[in-house]
Amino acid sequence: MDIHKCAAETIGTFWLTFAGCGSAVIAAAFPQVGIGLVGVSLAFGLTVVTMAYALGHVSGCHLNPAVTVGLAAGGRFPTRDIVPYVISQVIGAVIGAAVLYAIANGAPEFDLAKGFASNGYGEHSPGHYGLVSCLVAEVVLTMMFLFVIMGATHGKAPVGFAPLAIGLCLTLVHLVGIPVTNLSVNPARSTGPALFVGGWAIAQLWLFWVAPLLGGALGGILYRWLSEQPSAPVTGLVPPRPAE
Repeated sequence: MDIHKCAAETIGTFWLTFAGCGSAVIAAAFPQVGIGLVGVSLAFGLTVVTMAYALGHVSGCHLNPAVTVGLAAGGRFPTRDIVPYVISQVIGAVIGAAVLYAIANGAPEFDLAKGFASNGYGEHSPGHYGLVSCLVAEVVLTMMFLFVIMGATHGKAPVGFAPLAIGLCLTLVHLVGIPVTNLSVNPARSTGPALFVGGWAIAQLWLFWVAPLLGGALGGILYRWLSEQPSAPVTGLVPPRPAE
């Protein structure tokens, strides 16, 4: 595995976790100028758009184990490279959460007990949604996110617009899912903050690995079945699978 691709995935996932979760921790409810749910959703979408244009040509800009697994299931990524990508993504997310903690901890009212943008179900769901509801939401929203990624990067899709379509899709799924689970659709993004919160966040982290990975695989398989040329040369984000 190319070290540059792994480094790109680490940097990109750092940015997604730091800026996306940072918008929730630092800016969502800031007095008088808080950005709220819409602002946080947009922030996550913008992290993907900016990194897609910056790093898409280097690593494909997955930034998410569910995306990596989903693209492999869809025939767009070699299975042998899944583990290095996922490790790189988790490292980036943990670094992003660490930098965010170093900044947020400087505020007098900062309290890890408020969640630190961790994902949860039951009493730790923003809307107190139960386990089954949260499981379904994470699977379906990740599945559709992968479906859009597969379609937007297909060789027959409009050239150059994939980052925008994918970023807007991530914004959309956050608008739906934040009240349910604080929205993950990304196991690495969930792992970073959970390591700092500990306790319940670690205990519930399993859901935010299982559901997104399952949803990502389903999205990749669904698009592969639907598309008449699922493995056609792709554009924008995800490089085509190298010849065996």
